[in-house]
Amino acid sequence: MNNQYDMNIENSRVQNGQNINMNHNPYINQNVNPSQQMNPNQNAGQNGFNNGDFVKGALIGAAVTFLLTNKGAQETLMKAASKGTELFQAGMEELKERYEDARAQMEANQES
Repeated sequence: MNNQYDMNIENSRVQNGQNINMNHNPYINQNVNPSQQMNPNQNAGQNGFNNGDFVKGALIGAAVTFLLTNKGAQETLMKAASKGTELFQAGMEELKERYEDARAQMEANQES
């Protein structure tokens, strides 16, 4: 159990007949260093449409929308994917052949 006394609690109590706002929170702005407060104009480029991430997202969104709505683009994309799959399968077959050739060579060397 923490036995420290919170000095801010005194700020929330009525003193000398003062009328206090019930919504007053003594913990807001606690330990704030004024030199660390952010200047509203300091990061203007990071908030809004000038941000590079927003532009990238907008371009990606436009490209996805184009692909999802344009039948010709979809066909071209599917043809490219199909061709890529064929090339991948041909490459795998070539690798299998090379592996079998190397294995046969090693077996021939062991028999000699």
